[in-house]
Amino acid sequence: MEEIVIKVGGMSCQGCVKGVGGALQALPGVADVAVSLDAGEARVRFDPAQVSIVELRAAIEDAGFDAA
Repeated sequence: MEEIVIKVGGMSCQGCVKGVGGALQALPGVADVAVSLDAGEARVRFDPAQVSIVELRAAIEDAGFDAA
């Protein structure tokens, strides 16, 4: 397992946090997600053999937020 912190832009409420978390958790290979509204980031533990960092960022962007 690897862990990455992805900066997430555009979150303004707990609904946004749930949206980002749900989008990431739905991906295969994602073991754990912790999204922080205050820090503007998502901490993701994942299996790189099943999902790539590019796919993690794409899931955040597909949910309507900016991923950096």
